[in-house]
Amino acid sequence: MKAEGEPVVFMNSREGLTCGVCGKTLERDALVVLDQEDGAKCLSCSKLDHLVFLPSGSAVLSRRARKNSALSAVVLKFSRTRRRNERQGILVEEEALREAEEKCLADEDVRQRRRERDALRREELDTAYVKRFADEIRRIYPGCPDGRELEIAEHACRKHSGRVGRTAAAKEFDPSMIELAVRAHIRHAETAYDELLSEGYPRELAREEVKVEIERVVELWEKG
Repeated sequence: MKAEGEPVVFMNSREGLTCGVCGKTLERDALVVLDQEDGAKCLSCSKLDHLVFLPSGSAVLSRRARKNSALSAVVLKFSRTRRRNERQGILVEEEALREAEEKCLADEDVRQRRRERDALRREELDTAYVKRFADEIRRIYPGCPDGRELEIAEHACRKHSGRVGRTAAAKEFDPSMIELAVRAHIRHAETAYDELLSEGYPRELAREEVKVEIERVVELWEKG
């Protein structure tokens, strides 16, 4: 079931599809948003790349995660055999999913899903690269709270995510790419940006509202 006003995201089933905004190649099963003006857009260009995928399977977990998440999206995939779009799961904020899982941990099925999700997450991460990315964050932002640099790096560098950590420049540890990843994290984790979006603020206006707070946190993290 799709909540009113909830974005719809599709799993790409076409070869050679590119993002209509940034021009990046969208791999098969990459998550995309279909836009009338821009065509297919990657999650990064759709401002949904901070959300994590929760596959269908547990109605209770999905309901709790969506309830806890200020922003969520339904994920569909076209079935060639049935000739229709079928629900694959939802996108929710990572903290909302974590809270929902904590409430469901008495259920062995949910514990198994967490193990499977963690295993998939490990497969999606190049451990050595993520460690170097995190080290660069720590070097540039010595005041970053302990452990946060790894959280930012893992989020930014996940395969097939289309996030900044997967760009060629990021793989050369370009400071500007590191900065984009850190600022994106601060926007979602340290400001009221997601709450503003959930209240109906346009994205650009919400970004303007939290700009001063982002600069304050960036300055604090840079000083150490």
